[in-house]
Amino acid sequence: METGIQHRTEQFVHDISSPGAAGLCPEMLEVAEEASRAGDFDLAAEIYGSQLADLAQPDRGLCLRRADALARCGRIAEALDSYCTAASLNRLRSEELGVLVESIARSLREKNESLKSADNKLGCKPSGDGGSEGRGDALEEERSMDLFSCRLCKALLSEPTTLECGHTFCKRCLDDDSVNECKMCKYKLNKKNGIVQPMGLRVNVILSSLLEKWFDSESKARRCWLEGESLWKQKDYTEALEKYNKAVELTPADSELIGQRARLLMDMESFSQAAQDAEGLCRLMPLCPQAHCVRAAVLGKLGRKEEALQEYFLCLALNPGGVVARQEAQKILSEVFSSVFERDSLPAPLRPPPGAACFKPPALLGPQFSEGPLPGSSQDPAWRLAKTLACESLTPPPHDPLKPKTLSATLSHLPTHPPSLKRKCPSDVTAFSPPTKLLKPDGDSSSHADMECSLCMRLFYDPVATPCGHTFCLKCLERCLDHNPTCPLCKENLCEYLATRGYNKTLLLEEVLVRYLADELAERKQVQEDELRELSNLTQEVPIFVCTMAFPTIPCPLHVFEPRYRLMIRRSMETGTKRFADFGCMLEVRDVKFFPDGRSVVDTIGVSRFRVLSHGQRDGYNTANIEYLEDRKVDGEELGELLKLHDSVYEQASAWFSCLKENLKSQILSHFGSLPQKDPCPQGSPAGPAWCWWLLAVLPLESRAQLTILSMTSLRERLVAIRRVLIFVTCKRSPR
Repeated sequence: METGIQHRTEQFVHDISSPGAAGLCPEMLEVAEEASRAGDFDLAAEIYGSQLADLAQPDRGLCLRRADALARCGRIAEALDSYCTAASLNRLRSEELGVLVESIARSLREKNESLKSADNKLGCKPSGDGGSEGRGDALEEERSMDLFSCRLCKALLSEPTTLECGHTFCKRCLDDDSVNECKMCKYKLNKKNGIVQPMGLRVNVILSSLLEKWFDSESKARRCWLEGESLWKQKDYTEALEKYNKAVELTPADSELIGQRARLLMDMESFSQAAQDAEGLCRLMPLCPQAHCVRAAVLGKLGRKEEALQEYFLCLALNPGGVVARQEAQKILSEVFSSVFERDSLPAPLRPPPGAACFKPPALLGPQFSEGPLPGSSQDPAWRLAKTLACESLTPPPHDPLKPKTLSATLSHLPTHPPSLKRKCPSDVTAFSPPTKLLKPDGDSSSHADMECSLCMRLFYDPVATPCGHTFCLKCLERCLDHNPTCPLCKENLCEYLATRGYNKTLLLEEVLVRYLADELAERKQVQEDELRELSNLTQEVPIFVCTMAFPTIPCPLHVFEPRYRLMIRRSMETGTKRFADFGCMLEVRDVKFFPDGRSVVDTIGVSRFRVLSHGQRDGYNTANIEYLEDRKVDGEELGELLKLHDSVYEQASAWFSCLKENLKSQILSHFGSLPQKDPCPQGSPAGPAWCWWLLAVLPLESRAQLTILSMTSLRERLVAIRRVLIFVTCKRSPR
């Protein structure tokens, strides 16, 4: 904690007023500065104190250095003595009080932690990390993580709009010109003239309907809030206040809304009403620094500087990084120190006022020092506040309703269980143990039908939102777009959406399903997996694509344009097998390139041969039950003859290919690649040597002849057939 304060304030160094004054030792001052840099503020304070004692008159800069060192090491009462001395020499500027403000806030924070520890020793349940640094930020983060809150404005989603990445925000927030990317995943928004391309922003129909049903009052209040905010920007304060009042009537516990109305009332200079809202805001969010900052601002406008200073200190105790609160607290403290001397009719003496003697170190703060005002203390209200901050006993005095509460008293009286900042769904959701089933407290407001896809009439599975705002299951939407690139409900043209293929799940809707319809979602998932398992069978109902001839190990590019085959290609990719059959050769999909209109170019390669046992159809495309073909293996003398035949045909094929014209040869090489190497073990593969299939693909043969050779399960017969073809094409070319 000390380190943080040191880093924020070390840049401001108080200059010595009279560097050449008698009694000052530059070497000792350097030692003190080095001690401060090392974090030994007690040593620095002692050195500065001894230097001041040697001076005939106090040096203002030296007093401030000693005061800062004392404040940094927690000796607030002694620090106030030095600040008083400096103030008596010249008015303290607000920027000179940064260390004091942060040290008091730190002291309050540490005291609250000690009180929490004392409660634990007494067997009390801890009230949460109320005294820890950044508690207010943690509460704000907790609020921002509310399932139904916009991550940009932290309020209930209004006109929920789902981006292509799947995250949902308020439409109004996304319309802001400063928003150019998704806050969650950094997805870049394609904005032109302030409009998100390709179709602008459309409200998600399903989510909007759910929010209206589940959060009826909050949704109406949110609309009034936004209308009031718009009127506020137009300086129509009266109408804006009416909208805010109506919103507060609908959701009286919405702290964010109450805070906004308090700020509006401040703009209208209705400070008394603003103070009431600020008080209510602090009751709703006792550990939120923003709430106390609002209340402090209102109290400042009312002229109640003491109470405003208390709130600013409490704000800093909750959030040490609060810049505005720190600046305002420094400003008020500057006025506090100045008021002591400005209200005195006599000239300010060059020594601390008598009241400064009442500030004692924390070690002397016992019950014996807390009974009544100490002799010689100032009766000025501002000084009484400063004394209370520094000298309040660990045993708080009886509460006097006529006196403002001290900061420590405020911290000690914070509720042990601050109200939850989570928005609750009607199903009585808990933050950490979401129910497995959505309850229905409002009749059919949360019915299963609200979460059904309008295409398959089943529970949403992988819900995807289109740019026009409608939601479908991913698979349902893809099948519809195979036939017609328009929205199935509103017929909006989705060609550009189809081109980007941005089928990302609507994450908020997916989370709603997981939290509130877990059982139904599990059943829906099981049905989906069963369907995929059936489609992934490589022997039963294998997809058949009627196209050109394909061979094992040989690439086979396909151009898919018919809707039925678009579905077939997708299913082949989704099931993980990536294979389908074509005239007796199984193909494996290596890559698919989709075009904006839904067509695709598929890069495949032959894997293995098969024989069709029976034919069928599924969703418009052909299927078949098959059995795989393998070459019969030979041994002994037959194997020796096979090897000789294999080598002979390979040499014959190589000679034929080398004699081809260069243009023809280059075409073959670009499409099929070069002639594969001779296989040292021709029977090693179930389909035989790869060079045989390469040769069969490039030889000028009819499909019927190719199919005959493809179906052969004897490598010897296949080699003999290829040799005959080679002899034929060689003889045919020889006369030329």
